[in-house]
Amino acid sequence: MGLLDFARNIGTKLFGNEEEAPAKITQHIEENNPGLSGLNVEVKDGVATLTGQAESAEAREKAILMTGNTAGIESVVDNIEAPASAVEVSYYEVQSGDSLWKIAEKTLGNGADYQKIFDANREVIIDADKIFPGQKLRIPAAA
Repeated sequence: MGLLDFARNIGTKLFGNEEEAPAKITQHIEENNPGLSGLNVEVKDGVATLTGQAESAEAREKAILMTGNTAGIESVVDNIEAPASAVEVSYYEVQSGDSLWKIAEKTLGNGADYQKIFDANREVIIDADKIFPGQKLRIPAAA
């Protein structure tokens, strides 16, 4: 995946200063995204570098999104080893006024498919009613 950019000034508030960021982000990922081992997080000047092994491409993608959707993180460098994805996934940046229903209409063609987006982002979206502009989400392939 390489480098993925995010909005630095928005997202889940996990840490107060950059020195505590690696430990807080690691804890957040490990508590909410099983399927990773040997996870190491480094943060410098708003850039988080992730290394480790993931059981699946999905676990890797979620770790990247969980990190990038954290306030204070501007970019994520992905050095996580993972098997190739068998599922086509795209990404969507939440816009002002979006809801999961509207995003599902735009990306999947049917607002009623919002649950598919929620399920694909369970570790990233804690509450389906609380998404925010600038947040990046995984969009599963339309079935």
